Amino acid sequence: MFRPSHLVPPLAIAVTILGGLAACYSADPVLDLKTPLSPPTWALLQQELLRANEAACQEFFKKYFDERGFLLCVERWGGDDGPDDAIENCNDWPLLVMLGGSTIVQQMYEKAWEGHLRQYTLARTTQVPLARDGMYYKEFPTQFDWMHNGEGLTVFNLMGLVSPEDPALMTRARRYAGFYMNEDPGAPNYDPEHKIIRSMFNGSRGPLLRPATALDWAGDPIEIEHRFRPGHGERNYQEMLEHFKDYTDIVGDHPQNLRTTVLALNAFALTGEAKYKQWALEYVDAWVERTRANGGIMPSNIGLDGTIGGAAQGRWYGGVYGWGFSVRVPQTGEIAHRNRTMYGWAGLRTAFMLTGDPRYLDVWRMQIDTINAQRRMRNGRWEYPRMYGPEGWYGWTPEPYAENALELYALSMRPDDAQRVGDEPWLKYLAGQDPEYPERVLRQDLARIRQRVQGLRSDTSTPDTRLADDPMKYNPASVHSLVTLMLGGVHPGVGGNSLIARLRYFDGQTRRPGLPPGVSALVEQLTDTSATLTLVNVDPVHPRSLVVQGGAYAEHQIVAAQTASSRVDVAGPRCLVRLAPGAGGTIRLTMRRHVAPPTLKQPWTP
Repeated sequence: MFRPSHLVPPLAIAVTILGGLAACYSADPVLDLKTPLSPPTWALLQQELLRANEAACQEFFKKYFDERGFLLCVERWGGDDGPDDAIENCNDWPLLVMLGGSTIVQQMYEKAWEGHLRQYTLARTTQVPLARDGMYYKEFPTQFDWMHNGEGLTVFNLMGLVSPEDPALMTRARRYAGFYMNEDPGAPNYDPEHKIIRSMFNGSRGPLLRPATALDWAGDPIEIEHRFRPGHGERNYQEMLEHFKDYTDIVGDHPQNLRTTVLALNAFALTGEAKYKQWALEYVDAWVERTRANGGIMPSNIGLDGTIGGAAQGRWYGGVYGWGFSVRVPQTGEIAHRNRTMYGWAGLRTAFMLTGDPRYLDVWRMQIDTINAQRRMRNGRWEYPRMYGPEGWYGWTPEPYAENALELYALSMRPDDAQRVGDEPWLKYLAGQDPEYPERVLRQDLARIRQRVQGLRSDTSTPDTRLADDPMKYNPASVHSLVTLMLGGVHPGVGGNSLIARLRYFDGQTRRPGLPPGVSALVEQLTDTSATLTLVNVDPVHPRSLVVQGGAYAEHQIVAAQTASSRVDVAGPRCLVRLAPGAGGTIRLTMRRHVAPPTLKQPWTP
């Protein structure tokens, strides 16, 4: 849990650590890296990857967006293709800028976001009642599930890492969180008595308190053959309706609604107002109690009376996207298991980031272990379930249940959690077992950009034959390797998650997020109490300075910084580093993790 620091930084000659925000730009000595260092291959590849991302994103934006920031597509509502898919075409663009990518990319995704809100406020359905007056209302989805709502917020929920002082961002963060705190009388999504979100379909127009229909999910009738290729493979509109014919039981709470807590985390990190933290913890704590009462498994339905399974005939595993949600694929006749309870993790990680309390991680650890304890031996090998129905566990696979295990380990740094992850190349690298990993994954991301650009250049679709998710497969932003290598972090995925990272950086000269031009960073080792970081200024002409921060949200304290020749105490979230032209070096940062409340304030903000 968060504890006040009792460490006092001493005076230092060779290195001055700047614990206060304003002190980051004092005239005191700073950590200097002056030793010339021939740029390693990984450092040059990082620089090339940043440049290639910028150029490719510009080409993508020019082809698929107009001067208003509207996506050039046929606007639709629904789970097959809808508003969430449209803005996902800019996924990872805020991360790219936060890492040190060009502000040109920021200008593009901000234009796309503003255009997106306008485009889907104007877009209307003719037959689906949920969106006849606009698919967005008050700049937010009217009523839909949080697998899709979360995907539609993947860009927005990371924008605060780049521009936390943007007034529009601040206003929207407050409004969006307020939809789930009953601050908007037109959106009574939350029941404070039973501590539930009252429906799987919720949003700016409140909860849907009737069974959903296939039309609600599939959207208005649409011509498909010879025109569109829906992502689920339907060949006609009738198959789209059949895809969703069993998606009716949406009344009551579901674990995926815990994704709403990221809105509260955003608002808290931007404003520091305690009410957002209090609401998130109240809601998550209720789910913690339900999970423990349900034998260590987060139930997939909570009734309007607050009881487990209360809106699913008492079945804790019931409801759409529940533990027992297996449906028939209309075009093949095959059974598909569509359990989406793993999204409940979002609330537990939010609560942990807000408090540093490990009991929230214990809940997910308990679920992983409880499910894997149900394993069975079949044909000489172990199988593990993913589903639960009236006859017990089913949906067997040869791999242990490990949903979100990598994020769990990144937060806890416990060796037993590393074992839950299984085979993970990044962890092998951090353990010193795969020294070629950095170059390999950087080259993979460069190849990905090349393939994506080839795809968009060969795309012959026109705006009237293009669904919102069609361009997504050509979105060239490729940052997975940079998140792991530069930040010591885990990519947040596409569900509107916050960012888990051991470090982040700010340009000390231009006062913007990200590494300065020409500076590369490699996190070489992580432990519970330390991070080993190599910084290289590949520019042989210009010196650079940067702020190194503990955590994406300044949640970690840097206790001390040590180079080959000196060590100083820090006792703060940040230190300032100066790099001579063509210089570099390795710093070992001793850390106390998750000891401060998350904030998006930048180093120069009082």
